[in-house]
Amino acid sequence: MNATPGQPRPAPDDLDTAADQAIATCGGDAREAVKALIVANDFLETQLDELRRKVSTGYARGRLSRARERKDEADV
Repeated sequence: MNATPGQPRPAPDDLDTAADQAIATCGGDAREAVKALIVANDFLETQLDELRRKVSTGYARGRLSRARERKDEADV
């Protein structure tokens, strides 16, 4: 688990409670809870990658299209 330096760490009791809830949600099977958390983490990482690509592309497109508009206006 990667912690960002500026992010507060959850209290150990919070982690224990969250772990207990995850295991209870999976019918008391810790192995199933771990598998479910891995799937959820993979889903979130995929979403994050998609958002990063969209933001980067949108930012670059916005800057390039404005610059082209200015150049076109100067030519007229």
